[in-house]
Amino acid sequence: MNASKIFQQLMQQAGGKSGGKSGSGGVDVQGMLEGLSKQFGGGQSSPGKAEGSSGSSGSSGFDMKSLLGGGALGMLVGSSRGRKLGGKALKYGAVAGVGALAWKAWQNYQADSQAPSQNTTPQANPTADSGQGEPVERLDGEASEQRSLELLQALIMAARSDGHVDERERALLTDQIDAMGADPELHAWVEEQFKAPLNAEALARQADSPQAAREMYLVSVAVIDEQNPMERAWLDQLAKALKLDPTLTEELERQARDAS
Repeated sequence: MNASKIFQQLMQQAGGKSGGKSGSGGVDVQGMLEGLSKQFGGGQSSPGKAEGSSGSSGSSGFDMKSLLGGGALGMLVGSSRGRKLGGKALKYGAVAGVGALAWKAWQNYQADSQAPSQNTTPQANPTADSGQGEPVERLDGEASEQRSLELLQALIMAARSDGHVDERERALLTDQIDAMGADPELHAWVEEQFKAPLNAEALARQADSPQAAREMYLVSVAVIDEQNPMERAWLDQLAKALKLDPTLTEELERQARDAS
């Protein structure tokens, strides 16, 4: 499957829509991504320069034909609920910088959790020894493909959580996937995600690391209306299944809001 290519383009287009910076919270998503790259010594392109991306966009800097970044995800989270694409329901900045923001949330959580008597500082960089896993922006090869599938699955499940995705919207999504050049295997995989039962425990088992769990929660927050009881319930179920501390989930949700 070519899930990594698709998810990188999603991140790029979400970054274009968010403009790179928050309008109110002041979070510079692009700057965070660049900082993350420096922490890891560079060597990998940012989502804004994803390989295989057309980079085409309208005056808003957002390609409406891109998978999930415009028509498809906009319809999934918008049309059936009476929301407008580009409104508060979809937190574009959280999608654009999901790995960096999830890691920042973890750092803040560590800092807040430390006792005053401790002289240690939160670990700046995820490493193999830390057991935390790496942000999606720093992955490549099979690791990138696996994480991308996890995050796409989380996005689809979150979008379905209010029970209003109909056959027309499913068809639109698959059309968008085809237009972006998704291979037949990925196309079939996405269709399966629409048919599978909503099961937070099963979704959580897909997380390949604690960092992956944080990213899965963050992208779910990005497409959910937290004021909708059904969607809020899904977030709570997912947090429990992912074994995320309530303080950490609050920090992840704050990062999503500030980046939008």
